Amino acid sequence: MTETGSAPEPHAHPVSRLRTLWLMLVTIVAPVLILDQASKFYVASHLRLYQEIPIVPHLLGLAYTLNSGAAFSLFANLPAEFRIGFLFTITGIAIVVLTILLAQAHEPSWQTVGFALILAGALGNLIDRILRGRVIDFIHVHYYDWNYPIFNLADSAITIGVAILLIEGLGRSDRPRVG
Repeated sequence: MTETGSAPEPHAHPVSRLRTLWLMLVTIVAPVLILDQASKFYVASHLRLYQEIPIVPHLLGLAYTLNSGAAFSLFANLPAEFRIGFLFTITGIAIVVLTILLAQAHEPSWQTVGFALILAGALGNLIDRILRGRVIDFIHVHYYDWNYPIFNLADSAITIGVAILLIEGLGRSDRPRVG
């Protein structure tokens, strides 16, 4: 009890917050980032640009492409100087914000898992932009002539992270958020 007679507010010790951040970095961000970069390296070293290898005929294949835009080639038609600066700025802001959100978490939760997946995906695609100027995409989901935009593991991590946050957020009512 405090001097006013009310119960003290629960505050996570800075060490437990740091522990949560490191736990998310080691168990989610690093493995996803390693798998993303390893898969892109494999595709770039084993396939020719635009080559496709069917995995499940008329459904799933590996198709080596380079994406100069954001997800689903968004912004790919903008002038290169603007597009590059814009994508680096947005990605940098996202990485900083996600890292801060993870550092403020009292304990691991579905929310921190979602943040960590989005962070891993953002870092994976940022590494491509830094090293190659474009992002390697290679997962081709299609049904005969219907084609879903080609994507990569980093894109999948971002999508799954956002889905987790949306589902987890829908389940919340008055529970406090991270921080």
